[in-house]
Amino acid sequence: MALIKKDGSILVGHDPIDHDHDEFIILLNRLDAADHSDFPALFQQLFEHTEQHFDRENQLMEQWAFPAETEHKGEHQRVLGEFKQFKKRVDKGMIAFGRSFVRERLPQWLELHVTTMDSALAAHIKTQLQT
Repeated sequence: MALIKKDGSILVGHDPIDHDHDEFIILLNRLDAADHSDFPALFQQLFEHTEQHFDRENQLMEQWAFPAETEHKGEHQRVLGEFKQFKKRVDKGMIAFGRSFVRERLPQWLELHVTTMDSALAAHIKTQLQT
């Protein structure tokens, strides 16, 4: 069973952001199903995808003068910092810590982040495109 289902419940209506979220969900579900030997490489892949995803969002915020840019970027930095702490443990072979992060932290964080911060960003971009 998938950790997160791609059922359209977290679409924000801005294709580049929605595409990144789809990729995140695919990687997260693959990571959840991975055996111990595949877990570290997939964790690294999810980490790198998240960095790139956040960079793209950060560029959109700058491009469209998003009013909550500071808060949104701060959340990105906080999550990457948390990710790095778990990555250090995974890199040392402490797979259980990484699995806990993947199962208990990332799905809830993604849903909250998308329905609040990313939805606000997408709505702002849509408003700017209409003016």
